[in-house]
Amino acid sequence: MSIENVISRAIVRTFADKLESSLNVEVAVVGGGPSALVASRYLAEQGIRVAIFERKLAPGGGMLFNEVVVQSEALSILEDFGIRYRPIEESPGYYTLDSVEMASALIYGAVRAGAKIFNAMSVEDIVFKDGKINGLVINWTPVERLQMHVDPLTVIAPVVLDGTGHPSEIMRLACNKAGIQLDTATGGIIGEKPMWVDSGEASTVENTREYFGGLFACGMSANNVAGGYRMGPIFGGMMLSGRKVAQLIATKLGR
Repeated sequence: MSIENVISRAIVRTFADKLESSLNVEVAVVGGGPSALVASRYLAEQGIRVAIFERKLAPGGGMLFNEVVVQSEALSILEDFGIRYRPIEESPGYYTLDSVEMASALIYGAVRAGAKIFNAMSVEDIVFKDGKINGLVINWTPVERLQMHVDPLTVIAPVVLDGTGHPSEIMRLACNKAGIQLDTATGGIIGEKPMWVDSGEASTVENTREYFGGLFACGMSANNVAGGYRMGPIFGGMMLSGRKVAQLIATKLGR
């Protein structure tokens, strides 16, 4: 057998094994941004089976300036992941860090803890049975974007975490297709308010919770669902949101 064929067979075989083992998990995470990656690492460290489905080719998030800001409350999370930071002299309590280092460290931390990440995969629907969230319907992102008629796969999970950011895509699917009443003032998605950094950072963590049985939201998705202010280019709130939702989910799963 030629080396070219050996390589191809190995890639197909190991990816198929990884995907098959992730078709039935305890927590299915949609979106591979900072809050979702933080949550996935802390969950996986407790032996909880976690799979992340990220629409883009590269998970992690970040800014084109390659620097982000966190506040002092999130430093313990940076230290857990081994991410370096330095203080902002004009504003005590705030720190800058390299967004490439942050993204790579969060990805590595989640995967090393045992979470599985599937990039270039989109979630096109939820599985909803007997009035309960039961998992996700997934397909390749290129298939979705080209609107090709390709049958999807399903991932079964008793807990689904919406980490899709501003659109709150999974929450929207749950409301629009399953008729779910969310735990919000209106029973639906309230929508994100304009940017107010201080308020947004606090409300991102405050709004991180379970909105329907087995359906959680974290990060910017949680703020959009509950009607919080946009938090701006500070990443501490998202990291704290990820840690909080991991604790909530672990408790729900009896860990």
